[in-house]
Amino acid sequence: MSRWTLDDIPWERFDASKVDADLLAVAKAASLVERNGGDYATYLCNVFADDPEMQAAARAWGLEEIQHGMALGRWAKRADPAYDFEGAFARFAAVIKLPLDAVDSVRGSRAGELVARCMVEVGTSSYYTALADQAEEPVFKAICRKIAADELRHYKLFYTHLDRYVAREGLGFWGRLKVAAGRITESEDDELAFAYHAANENGAYDHARSNRAYVRRAYSVYRRPHIERGLAMAFKAIGLDPRGRLHRVATSLAWTYIRTRSRHLARAAA
Repeated sequence: MSRWTLDDIPWERFDASKVDADLLAVAKAASLVERNGGDYATYLCNVFADDPEMQAAARAWGLEEIQHGMALGRWAKRADPAYDFEGAFARFAAVIKLPLDAVDSVRGSRAGELVARCMVEVGTSSYYTALADQAEEPVFKAICRKIAADELRHYKLFYTHLDRYVAREGLGFWGRLKVAAGRITESEDDELAFAYHAANENGAYDHARSNRAYVRRAYSVYRRPHIERGLAMAFKAIGLDPRGRLHRVATSLAWTYIRTRSRHLARAAA
C-alpha cells in the first residue's frame, strides 16, 4: 500500500499566484501517464504470471502510480479549474494502449523487462526531483517531492527483482545495455507527446508539434545534478560503475545535449 495518501498533501497551502504555466502544462501531461499505472501493473502481472512476489510488487506499484496521477490531476484542477482531468484521461487511454494480452515481455526476457522498469524509475525520480526544485507553488512542490521519493523506492524494488532474474536468465551486459538504450530513446515516443496533447491541446494531434511543446518544457527544469544522479542509477541497472570515468563523461554529454536542445526549442518557440 502507498506510504502517503491524498489527504497528506497540504492542499490548504495552494497559492495560485505562484503557479508556473509551463510546469502546469507538464503536470497535466504527467497526470495522465501516471493515472495509467493500473494497465502497466496488469501487463507486469501477465509477464510474471508464475511469480507471486513480483505480482504483488507490481500491484502495489500500480496503485501508487495511480495515486500520483490523481494527486497531479487534483492539483492541476486547482491551478486551472477548466482542466477536465477525467475527460483528458479518457482521450489518452483511448489511444495509448498497452499489450494487456501479452504473456511474454516485449523486452525479450523478464530480466530485460526489469531493466526497462528500472530505467523508467530512473527517469521519473530525476524528473520529479527537478520539478520540485523548480517549482515555487507549495502544493505542487510537495506533491513532486512525494512522487520523487516513491519513484526512487520503485527503482530499488525493481532493481532487487532484476538481480534475481539476471542470475536466473543470465542477461549479460550488452543485453542490458540494449534494453536500457531502447527505453531511453522511447522517452520522446507517442505516450508522452500524446499525453501532452490530450491534456493541453485542442484539434488534431500532431506528434512532432506536441513532442516539441512537451520536451521544451520538461527539459528546461533539469540541472546537471539531476542528470548526474539519474545516470548513476542507470549505470547501476546496466551493470556499470556508477562512480567511474565513463559515468562522468556520460553525464557531461547528456547534460550538454539536454541544455542545447532545451535552448534550441525555446528559441524556436519564441
